[in-house]
Amino acid sequence: MKQIDLELYEYLVSKLPEITEAWLAMRKVEEGSIYSLTASGKMEERLREQNRLTILTISSSLLEDTVLFEKNKKEWAAVVALSRVNSNTPIEEVLEALSNVRLTYWRFLKDFYVTNEMRITIQDYVRWSETINRAFDQIYVNFAETYNEYMSAKINHQQTLINELSSPVIKLTPNIGVVPLIGDMDELRAHIMLQSIPEKCLEADITHLFIDLSGVSVIDTLVAQQIFQITQVLALLGTKSTITGIRPEIAHASTELGLDFSNIQTFSSLQQAFAKEFKIMEN
Repeated sequence: MKQIDLELYEYLVSKLPEITEAWLAMRKVEEGSIYSLTASGKMEERLREQNRLTILTISSSLLEDTVLFEKNKKEWAAVVALSRVNSNTPIEEVLEALSNVRLTYWRFLKDFYVTNEMRITIQDYVRWSETINRAFDQIYVNFAETYNEYMSAKINHQQTLINELSSPVIKLTPNIGVVPLIGDMDELRAHIMLQSIPEKCLEADITHLFIDLSGVSVIDTLVAQQIFQITQVLALLGTKSTITGIRPEIAHASTELGLDFSNIQTFSSLQQAFAKEFKIMEN
């Protein structure tokens, strides 16, 4: 590595606070954005620390140590991407902020060039341009990939939680429960139910569970298979199942698929099941 490259690296690192403050000064008032000029003091301090990490990461590319740069780049992407996902910051806002970081960074690099113009060749400047711009391009890609990974994980976790909450086991008596299912039913939701409902019944000591489908807008044969599996798992655990609200066309299709519901009581409505079996709602 050339001596002038090391001097540039040391100069940029020494200017870290000034680069960060210059970048923060570029902010505008943007409602609801973490990059807003009106953001809280705590958020501003977080941006200051993360910008410091950005500058150190980009500057490390000048050292011609690819292992160090790759390590710094991944650590930077993990920290910044997680922070932006947790703050629900759109990826386009982050990329715009990084563009401002690039502009600020080059402003200080040019100051170094002006100060040391007699010792810097055009080849040096071109080499720095290629190295720095490539480093920025690479952290853009790393950030986008990591941001998408974190966002996908967050969405999947939220969807799983929603699906679990959408199939609550409600106790009617110490040992009788009901699961009122509402809304669209797809294979993913049915699969989550297969995992969660038997576990909830065990925890609540449920020996008879009513699975009410009257509030489900759409249910196909694949979902019917999953519901059949739920009843089979419950039977193995000693819990009797009663299905209510199942439509005739689904019952017929299930039979054609070889799903034997003959050992499972089915009713057209939950009220009918309660009235016949337990006299709970009989007038």
